[in-house]
Amino acid sequence: MQKFLLWFIQLSPITKRWFWRVWYNLFSKKSKKLNFKLMNYGYAKKGFKIQLLDEDEKERYPIQLYHHITNQIEVTNLDVLEIGSGRGGGASYVHRYFKTKSLVGLDISVSAVELCNERYSEPGLSFVVGDSENPPFTEKTFDVVLNVESSHCYGNIECFLSGVLRLLKKDGFFLWSDFRSHQEMKDLFDLFLSVGFKIVKEEDITRNILLSLERLSPERERHINKQVPLPFRKLFKSYAGIKGGGMYEAFDSGLLVYKCATLKKII
Repeated sequence: MQKFLLWFIQLSPITKRWFWRVWYNLFSKKSKKLNFKLMNYGYAKKGFKIQLLDEDEKERYPIQLYHHITNQIEVTNLDVLEIGSGRGGGASYVHRYFKTKSLVGLDISVSAVELCNERYSEPGLSFVVGDSENPPFTEKTFDVVLNVESSHCYGNIECFLSGVLRLLKKDGFFLWSDFRSHQEMKDLFDLFLSVGFKIVKEEDITRNILLSLERLSPERERHINKQVPLPFRKLFKSYAGIKGGGMYEAFDSGLLVYKCATLKKII
């Protein structure tokens, strides 16, 4: 099944977008009763431990990924958009801890946005349904656009990046992280430059992702064994980054690389 899904996702931009939209809507509906607020692979580093409230401690590693990416620039009192906000935990963390003026979370999943609007009530934090490749906002609305472990799902990455540029104010920043094969990553960074970004910082954090997944794996595997029917567990464990699964091994072998970047609008 996993091989078929990989073939189907890669068949065309249309099938890629359709699959991820259906997948995340289904996942959001099935996991609505679960308490976790973030779905990324996390970030861990020896000696690195940010201060968290007790209520956030259980999702330390996924939160630390948001912290590492956002902490590259000053976002206090700025207007921030997160594209691909998922279950909203990252947007909530950035808004609360970094004290943004406003933070809007945009996601293609209706179920995820409904969940976020039920769960979060902080002033200045909101969530809307929208397409990452055609965000429903006027140009030059945001100081910062945040995109964490989401862009691998998009059908047309150039269209997405052009949209980010359109939404950013003059000299605005795009804070990004995600994974690709080595050639795809090179092509993507070339595209960053060609569409109108300056690369302020580029960092390979694959080893930090692997360390995080090692620490997250026991609990994630327990949840999957409890919640997911047996025929689908291997697939879920792979996408969840469980140690020994397909995604974990792809990172560990070097087949996939995970990077984060700070990009500045220059056009």
